[in-house]
Amino acid sequence: MFDSFDAIRDRLLNAPGPDEDARARAATRNATLTKPPGALGRLEDLALWYAGWRGDPRPRITAPQVLVFAGNHGVAARGVSAFPPDVTAQMVANFKAGGAAINQLVGLAGARLDVIALDLNRPTMDFTTGPAMAATDCLAAFGTGWQAVGHGADLLVTGEMGIGNTTSAAAIAHALYGGAASDWTGRGTGLDDDGLARKAQVVAEGLAANPDAARDPFAALRCLGGREIAAMAGAIARARCLRIPVLLDGFIATAAAAVLHEAVPGALDHAQAGHVSAEAAHGRLLDQLGLDPLLSLGLRLGEGTGAVLAIQVLKGALACHSGMATFAEAGVSGG
Repeated sequence: MFDSFDAIRDRLLNAPGPDEDARARAATRNATLTKPPGALGRLEDLALWYAGWRGDPRPRITAPQVLVFAGNHGVAARGVSAFPPDVTAQMVANFKAGGAAINQLVGLAGARLDVIALDLNRPTMDFTTGPAMAATDCLAAFGTGWQAVGHGADLLVTGEMGIGNTTSAAAIAHALYGGAASDWTGRGTGLDDDGLARKAQVVAEGLAANPDAARDPFAALRCLGGREIAAMAGAIARARCLRIPVLLDGFIATAAAAVLHEAVPGALDHAQAGHVSAEAAHGRLLDQLGLDPLLSLGLRLGEGTGAVLAIQVLKGALACHSGMATFAEAGVSGG
């Protein structure tokens, strides 16, 4: 798929932008709808954003896709999670059987769900002793995410499952944005105070063992990430090239997106934050990306759940924008 990270950068640098004509036509329509100017608040901005990326001044969401990637992490052996690594495969089976929270919310949103497990029997390396992945391994996972995006999709959400992956996400954020390791480290699956302190120490050790991660975003992904995080980055990048809007999920998905944001200017212009999670550093990471979340519900499950809930908000924005009558159509004075 990709033989180098420079090839990924080139694809993103040459990716098309939004259709400004479609956005302008959407703005003209918005100005004539049967409501006071700006009365629908941020819903109006969302509709214009989506219209530009889809090249349609009166769009609807008809084919949302949710991709849940799963991977196992060698760093989990350091006691950074309240659950054992076996839970990753068990939850993948639950996703495929339709028994998880994400299955219920995907059904409610009318979305397609694809669950992709990445070498669960071959965890990444413990990044406190060196890189989590070889370049070839990271590029392969990125390519898996890239190829998983459906050409017919008109909205993308990426979710994840992987015991230990909040530690990887914290390490990536620490490498990209500095500060103390504890600034980016939260309780994840429910660690006690001792576990939280141990997790912060592991994040600090990870960056110390992989100094290149602080100098290059793709090195941060390779050295500190997991296969599911690389796959999410690949899917988000592919959506950018196909002009498919993206709703970002929680801390781990946002860390994957942050790699793209830091690697290529404008790589996340097609993305909105679906929600801000209860994971301590998620809001701080969204601030770094300049993203304002659509929802704040105290979620900390992952799987894509918060972003899939936000599909309803975006659908609402487009239902109003595309379905409302204009003043002229309704015969209402004031337009």
